[in-house]
Amino acid sequence: MPCRTLFLRSVDDWKELQALLAGRDNPGDTVEPAVREILDTVRAGGDAALADYTSRFDCPGFDAARIRVGEDEIAAALEEVGPDDRAIIAEAAANIRAFHEAQKERSWFTTRPDGSVLGQMVTPVDRAGLYVPGGQGGNTPLISSLLMNAIPAQVAGVPEIAVISPPRKDGTLNPFILAAAHHLGITEVHRAGSAWAIAALAFGTETVRPVDVIAGPGNIWVTTAKRLLIGRVGIDMIAGPSEILILADHTARADWVAADMLSQAEHDPLASSICITDSPALVDALKLELVAQCDTLPRADIARKALADWGAIVVVPDMATGIGITNKVAPEHLEVLTKDPWALLGTIRHAGAVFLGGWSPEPVGDYYAGPNHVLPTMGTARFSSALSVQTFCKRTSVISATAAFTRGHAASIARLARLEGLEAHARSAESRNR
Repeated sequence: MPCRTLFLRSVDDWKELQALLAGRDNPGDTVEPAVREILDTVRAGGDAALADYTSRFDCPGFDAARIRVGEDEIAAALEEVGPDDRAIIAEAAANIRAFHEAQKERSWFTTRPDGSVLGQMVTPVDRAGLYVPGGQGGNTPLISSLLMNAIPAQVAGVPEIAVISPPRKDGTLNPFILAAAHHLGITEVHRAGSAWAIAALAFGTETVRPVDVIAGPGNIWVTTAKRLLIGRVGIDMIAGPSEILILADHTARADWVAADMLSQAEHDPLASSICITDSPALVDALKLELVAQCDTLPRADIARKALADWGAIVVVPDMATGIGITNKVAPEHLEVLTKDPWALLGTIRHAGAVFLGGWSPEPVGDYYAGPNHVLPTMGTARFSSALSVQTFCKRTSVISATAAFTRGHAASIARLARLEGLEAHARSAESRNR
């Protein structure tokens, strides 16, 4: 059997599912000392340290002169990418841009009756650093990661964007990554990976100037480096392994549900794929489909392990119980494969992204529809959101009080300040009445 089956009678029983998923948090404690050393080494050693790590782990003989990718090399990559693939990249980018354009916030100001002006300025950060994983030695370029991180930064108006990605053994970057960067008009691309790349973005080196925000997915080394740098630079999020939860009733096709569960299981041995259903008839058909489809996958071993360790088919008495359990799990990806998925949308409170209906499988969102695929995992959808234009923006409050306002409220302001033991604050307010 590819994954276990749980029978949960009420929302309170969800702790059985919670216990199953508890071991996925993998905080990176085992690699943290090594990552701290890497951060310190790159901070002190700059380009030389960056080149040394890259030479040792990615590209033998790599030297500092090769860190920055030349603009001519970025442009030349277009010749290695066929016109059909370039068109696909362009269309995906256009869809992603259109969605994120709708997220833009405007600065605003309001005037009180006494003439005081209050408001908020929304401005982009000066510089963003985007990490793009190499993907199996550079042979599976994560084009979508570049598009999903760069386009929101561009829409936000970030004037400087630096991309960094580990080189292949021959020192090159996959031409698809460079072609995507060229399409987006990004001219600053660097060769480096893992925690040392994150360190370079945070602290800067002779070649890589420091950034204000770091975004982009990565392995446990990248994730741990980002976690340790929170407070020094902005971080998009601390993401865990990928996950999907599918709410399915008797109308759901078993072959579609299986295909969608496997779309996450093939990611990583820690990936979680769960189906919650109130249809006992779906369960047996789904198990058969999971076995049959998994056997034909190139990454079958990864998918089988993920399903065996973190997969589950959860049988509930009704869809209301299923939705209650779903909100407890707060999954990264939530598919609703029911007779009337829109009728359930208002009851869903916690999910990174919601995919409604059988024609909205998770890969549609991953690559093409437009919403961002950088999503909160491990239940953090209870309090956090997808990467967005706002990830690359700051909000600055503006206060322009009138003399009448400050004089009229000086005594109240001073009283609050003295209650907090801050006499200078109180005197600052009172000085406006002298």
